[in-house]
Amino acid sequence: MLLERDDELSMVSEALRSAHQGCGSLLVISGPVGNGKSELLRALPGAAAQEDVRVLSAGASALEQDYAFGVTRQLLGPALFEADGKTRERWLSGAAGLAELVLSEDLFDAAGTRPVSVRQAVLFGLLKLVEQMSAEQTSMILVDGLQWADEPSLQWLARVTSRLIRLRILVVVTVWDGEPTSNRPTVQAITGAAVRVLRPRLFSLAGTRALVADQYGEAGHEEFVLACHETTGGNPLFLKSILFNLSVNGVPPRAEHAEQVRSLRPAELRDRLIDCIGSQAEPVRNVAKAMAIVSARADAEVIRKIAGLDAAGCSEAMHALHALGLLACGQRPGFVHVVVQDAIEESMTAEERETLHIRAAKALHGSENAVEQRADQMLATTSPQGPWMADVLRTAASTAMRRGAPELASRYLRRALLDTSTNGEDRARLLVELATAERAFDVGASVRHINHALPLLSSARDRAAAIVNVPPTLLGAAPPGVRALIRPVFDELGDVDELSGADRELKLRIEARMRYLDRTDPAALADGSTRLAEFGGDPPMGTPAERELLTLLLFAVTLSSRRSSPWVARIAERIVEREPALSSHVHTALPLLVPVLAAAESTGRLTSWLGTALDHARRHGTVVEQALIRMEQAVVALHTGRVTDARRAATDAFELGALEWDTADPTTVIAMASVATGLRDVELTRNVLDICGTAATNACPASMLHLMRGTLAMAEGDLRLALERYQECGRHLGRSGMNNPVLFPWRALAADLYRRLGDLDAARELAEEDCLLAAEWGAPAALGRAKRILGEVIGGEAGIAVLRESVDILESSANALELARSLLKLGTELREQGHPETVGHLRRSHRLALDCGEVQLAELAQASALEAASRQTERPTLTKAELLVARLAAAGDTNRDIAQLLGVSRRAVEKHLTSSYRKLGIHHRGALAGVLSQAGADRGSTGGHRRP
Repeated sequence: MLLERDDELSMVSEALRSAHQGCGSLLVISGPVGNGKSELLRALPGAAAQEDVRVLSAGASALEQDYAFGVTRQLLGPALFEADGKTRERWLSGAAGLAELVLSEDLFDAAGTRPVSVRQAVLFGLLKLVEQMSAEQTSMILVDGLQWADEPSLQWLARVTSRLIRLRILVVVTVWDGEPTSNRPTVQAITGAAVRVLRPRLFSLAGTRALVADQYGEAGHEEFVLACHETTGGNPLFLKSILFNLSVNGVPPRAEHAEQVRSLRPAELRDRLIDCIGSQAEPVRNVAKAMAIVSARADAEVIRKIAGLDAAGCSEAMHALHALGLLACGQRPGFVHVVVQDAIEESMTAEERETLHIRAAKALHGSENAVEQRADQMLATTSPQGPWMADVLRTAASTAMRRGAPELASRYLRRALLDTSTNGEDRARLLVELATAERAFDVGASVRHINHALPLLSSARDRAAAIVNVPPTLLGAAPPGVRALIRPVFDELGDVDELSGADRELKLRIEARMRYLDRTDPAALADGSTRLAEFGGDPPMGTPAERELLTLLLFAVTLSSRRSSPWVARIAERIVEREPALSSHVHTALPLLVPVLAAAESTGRLTSWLGTALDHARRHGTVVEQALIRMEQAVVALHTGRVTDARRAATDAFELGALEWDTADPTTVIAMASVATGLRDVELTRNVLDICGTAATNACPASMLHLMRGTLAMAEGDLRLALERYQECGRHLGRSGMNNPVLFPWRALAADLYRRLGDLDAARELAEEDCLLAAEWGAPAALGRAKRILGEVIGGEAGIAVLRESVDILESSANALELARSLLKLGTELREQGHPETVGHLRRSHRLALDCGEVQLAELAQASALEAASRQTERPTLTKAELLVARLAAAGDTNRDIAQLLGVSRRAVEKHLTSSYRKLGIHHRGALAGVLSQAGADRGSTGGHRRP
């Protein structure tokens, strides 16, 4: 199927008609690599068959240029030797005495080296032979790849073309643009005699569409066709190679495979291009290699320097590559397809690549966006180049870090290690920079490199600067050598009150890390509270180091509840106000503020701050940063009762690999464990335990793991095992002095289990202890929850009174879910007494639970509300005596007055009132007036008893 070649075929037909009339001509088909020259030539015999034309065809090869008369033999041999004896004799009669020369293969092989006179005789005889053949029948001579033809054949063709105007011969040859052998004098002499030069155009989009349909036997999706056309530029060779590869591999022409089209690099096409490039002159090959080395489109001056050419030589080589069709159009040179670059790279030796990459790194100095481009060239080298290369790589790493590419920055810095000393301070500083980049995606490597750097640093200041590159939360993963150095470095830096500037900043940041490592020591937690008091009621937070230390101290007093939650919230919120909402905050101490503010029920500002940080992470950050921010958002959502949001955020964090990033970071483990437990999500709990179950040795995360194991035991119905797990959690925390009732709700959970197991004394003791701690901390959600559990344990009228306290406290809480739970419990207790407030409490609980996404709780509240409403439709029945006593009491009479009026004992009056209270669902005589008239109306008046 010959596409979009109608104009060319028309020109050939016109020239063939002229040849029939005795006026032969020469047509040249030229163009770049792959534009369809050979395919057009192969289609011509089909057109000639309709015109009674003898077709003589040959294909030249670069490997056969030294084979004398090789092309001539391909053209004339078949016709001559297939002809019958009379025809052959007739053709040879015009060249008397040369028949044996023409027929002798030995002479053909050696004629190129025989004396000129012999060659001339052969050329003359061959010319006469073709003239004789054309005199009897119009001939079409087709030569593919004329530039590679042997010299004797070219000389013969030159003689033929010089006489075409009086011969019935049409000669059509193909010539590659840009091929060096196309400039040979004999080739130029032949092509210069052409009456027309045909240049087959690259396929249009319509042609590409038709070729796709022809290849597959069906129309391709437009997006697939567009990808084919844009990737190949309509070059028939490139296009057919890609379509053949796809169809052979069973890839249909659908839209979803468009990207596969763009990325495909056919091997057979690459091999053909290797041959093409290998046949070029050395300057052309050098320029092609220089372009392949710089990959992206580079400045021509840079390419010239890499190729080692002057301006004129480089320009000439570029022109040759463009003529070959290997360069795309544009202001800067670039390859037409990636497979061209593959071919060039494959043709280079390893040593050649190394040399060219180093040349490129030097040539790119001072060019646009040169820093990272130079660094990319250095990444491809393996031999040390000295300090200049290390400096370039460090600068490139800094640039990569600023644009949010820490993994690329670490690649630059690792390569720079080859160009530093083996045990000097230059290497130590480079290791610190590498650790800073790696902490975003490989914590283990980061702390190892800090560990390697510290012994190489001579001053305490430099060691401190290295240590502070490890965030406090990651020190648990640091080798013992790093942790052991923190105290000595802290002491060596001197008294903080005598320091200023950068030294004071280092001192404060080292103190922050030291205190974080001591957070499980009760004495250290107490000392942290004392240290925080030294800052006063309005602690300074003007510098990052001050804010970092304050964050660690706030975290410590939150764990131990040594300050009230309102005070802690106020200081923490001020820190958040001063910190930009960037995704990189996850590599600092700032994540510790999340549990602090969540425990203090002050997450309003934090919610929007984390939202902005997540947007930044999605634009510029890494997957790790997105995972950790989603974990922080899960904690905030949990402590504000937004169950659906918390579950979604925690699932995202887990799937993004928050725990796989570093299970040694206790803040991540604690956060995930608290969310899993708070949501009572069995699947998430199991997933967290699978990853962290054996990783946590620190008291805080280890206790949270016991909490999760208790949750699983609860889900499986093993209440006693769950209680043991919760008690073990409490023992771990007690030894460390951590008793915050919000972050560590083990008492509330254990008290509820004691109640369900029937041990009310133990349940009450734990519940009262939880109430006391919650009251001291001051967060409404914790206190309201503690009161709810205590009310359930106490039961009866006293228990209901405590449940009412729970609801009242939670009205001021940001945690709507805890309020929904307390309303459900209060409504359930009141329902049993037929209290008129029951339905209102239960319906509100239902609405709040739905808003929070806690469907199971909402369904339970709704069912309870329906049952209570059903009960209330059955109005209470008071006896005549009860109704009479109730009316008198509602009117304001005392029990004594009623007894005297009715002539009964006060005990009898009290008994009637108690019964009425129970039936009417009230607790005191003040509520009688509001419900008595309705009860009386429903039952009908008994006439009552009038006052005398």
